[in-house]
Amino acid sequence: MKTETYHFKDDGSIPNNKLPVIIYRGVFSARGDEAAQWLEKKFAENDWENSWRNGVFDYHHYHSNTHEVLGVYSGEALLQLGGEKGQKLKVFAGDVIIIPAGVAHKNLGSDGFAVVGAYPEGRSHDMNVGKQEERPQADENIAKVPIPKFDPIEGRAGALIKIWNAPK
Repeated sequence: MKTETYHFKDDGSIPNNKLPVIIYRGVFSARGDEAAQWLEKKFAENDWENSWRNGVFDYHHYHSNTHEVLGVYSGEALLQLGGEKGQKLKVFAGDVIIIPAGVAHKNLGSDGFAVVGAYPEGRSHDMNVGKQEERPQADENIAKVPIPKFDPIEGRAGALIKIWNAPK
């Protein structure tokens, strides 16, 4: 399974995170409802719960109190990660994106795009959009979010465990 990582620094309005975004490419071949059900089951098996199905908002937003996983079960999208100064990435059905707390994400355009989202230990998420008044509370929240015990796809042996726990 191919993995990619992307680091994003605080840009003044979006805090981002010292932990990188991890993208698994082509994790599964199913599409539509079958794929969504597979993702929900796989995420839950690895203690990523409180799942939902939808898309990604068309404005920069981030969660300061939890990490998030997005499994693309239909279509494709151009996402911008890391805020206005971040990176634009195409994602496709079969891809899984692990987004650390504080990293902004935005849908710049999509075709038939749908994801299953979930959070480690079934956490609830807050919603931040990069307003100055969100800081420093958002920074404090991000610093307190623990590294999950399980990668949402590969459990204890996954890229998240290896990469996010690697010595800095």
